[in-house]
Amino acid sequence: MLDPGFNGRWRDPTQETKSQIYGQPTVFREYKCPTHIRYTAGPNQIRKMAISPTKLRLHLLLASFTIVSVFLLTAGSESESALVNDLLALQSQSTSGVIHLDDRTVSKFLASTTVPRPYSILIFFDATQLHDKTELRLRELRKEFGLLASSFIENNNRSTKLFFCDIELRESQSSFHLFGVNSLPHIRLVGQAARSMKDDSEQMDQSDNSRMAESMAEFVDARTKLTVGPIHRPPILSKQQFTVIVAVLLIWSQFMFKKIFTGETLLLDPKAWLAGAVFVYFFSVSGTMHNIIRNMPLFLVDRNDPSKLIFFYQGSGIQLGAEGFSIGFLYTVVGLLLAFVTHFLVWVKDTTVKRVAMIFVMLVSFWAVNKVISLDNWKTGYGVHAFWPSKWN
Repeated sequence: MLDPGFNGRWRDPTQETKSQIYGQPTVFREYKCPTHIRYTAGPNQIRKMAISPTKLRLHLLLASFTIVSVFLLTAGSESESALVNDLLALQSQSTSGVIHLDDRTVSKFLASTTVPRPYSILIFFDATQLHDKTELRLRELRKEFGLLASSFIENNNRSTKLFFCDIELRESQSSFHLFGVNSLPHIRLVGQAARSMKDDSEQMDQSDNSRMAESMAEFVDARTKLTVGPIHRPPILSKQQFTVIVAVLLIWSQFMFKKIFTGETLLLDPKAWLAGAVFVYFFSVSGTMHNIIRNMPLFLVDRNDPSKLIFFYQGSGIQLGAEGFSIGFLYTVVGLLLAFVTHFLVWVKDTTVKRVAMIFVMLVSFWAVNKVISLDNWKTGYGVHAFWPSKWN
């Protein structure tokens, strides 16, 4: 307790004073502090204020554990933020926002990181030596993947929850083996909690890229719970091209109006309309619109013998451009022969000429239809059978 009678002189700390507390003699020790305040405490109180060595070690151990835990958490958060910053830096260097990875960066951002990660990665596995194989559509799918990445970055204000990357076969064969990729095209999503690159990541099905970037966006929305947003496609014509076309049209319109007023245009020529009608008929029956929408190749290269070309593919799952043009040519031949009979042959007065022409038209038409039916039977396995009247059997 404080001593108001302190006279400012230092006393021997070992000096003892006896007094009577609760009828028992008690020894007090006087202590001095540098602030010139004297206090006294009994031995029992000193024992209560003292900390045992066991408790001291326990408190030190707890304090050390707390300090180490805080240090590890701080270091882990700093490491994660460093990885995110590195990904953002690589993303800013790409025009489409797709980060190019190799074996080293795959280990840095995926294989060697702690789980869960603060980000997910959608990877497009590419092989530049296979871009010439049109049936794989790698070049087109890579372009659509870039549109998906740029649209996500633009719509989500450079979000750090999902990054888009690509890996090339020649540069990163170990990464292809790490993910278990044995065929292309191949797109795989590595989630935040994925530990095994092969087993815990999710592959995008072929149906998920059938509609290009739009179907890829649906896959991302369903698996990551993020929203890609609308796909921002570049315009077909740039501003400079559009300006040049408008200028040419303005210059050409002066001569065009003069031709129209004088009746010297192709719009008044029956032959032009006839050629246009034949073209529209061939365009319709040859499946040209299917080839444009599906971007089907004209032919394929035989995998067993690269020197051979495949123009007719057996199987109902695919139709090459050459198949459609062949069928369209046969249909067009039959249609032109029918038009010849109904518009020209009826005006011929010679009966013999009519008969010979009709026989020729029937034979050619029968041959063309037979080729179409046989090709369909070879391709799909379905046959066309004639049904005769029961009385003829």
